[in-house]
Amino acid sequence: MATLDELREAVVDGQAKVAVAKVTEALAAGTDAGTVLREGLIAGMAQVGKLYEDGEVFVPEMLVAARAMTAALAVLKPRLVEQGVASSGKVAIGTTEGDLHDIGKNLVAMMLEGSGYEIVDLGVDVPAAKFVQAIRDGANVVAMSALLTTTMTNMQTTIEAIKAAGLRDHVRIVVGGAPITKSYADEIGADGYAEDASGAVRMVKEVLAA
Repeated sequence: MATLDELREAVVDGQAKVAVAKVTEALAAGTDAGTVLREGLIAGMAQVGKLYEDGEVFVPEMLVAARAMTAALAVLKPRLVEQGVASSGKVAIGTTEGDLHDIGKNLVAMMLEGSGYEIVDLGVDVPAAKFVQAIRDGANVVAMSALLTTTMTNMQTTIEAIKAAGLRDHVRIVVGGAPITKSYADEIGADGYAEDASGAVRMVKEVLAA
């Protein structure tokens, strides 16, 4: 089996040590870093997303796969930078002000990073001003999550702050989290909504292509 196929399988199976070894092996054999990213890591995470959507794996398996991908990506990153492989976009991600839940946000961040996006993880309990600053610093996507009905209203506050700063035309905004629905996303003026990590990757790709 080719090294990149083995790398993809290691990601799907959540075998971090094997994934790291396969990235190292592929690079040592002279495989282009962009190819390793696309055909190994991105393909692996796409497969994990499909398995999740088909109900064959669940959030714990996705997290293990994402950790394996993150470990492999740490080895690959310096070579990607060296070879000037452009990121697919810069995503500032965080949970809204007052919300301290981060498992979903972390999973989305890892899956986006594994799909070739540059991630600015703002963490939890993120005030609107911090999202605004991230856009000023070059983020072209803002991804917000909330797990509580009491904090989801801060998504609208953040979008209003982005408008007030005159930056709304410079950024795409996607939202998600347990209490969020597509109709709420439309109501507050977000560009997209995803109900899970796999959908978030697809939605980011769609809003950037729009």
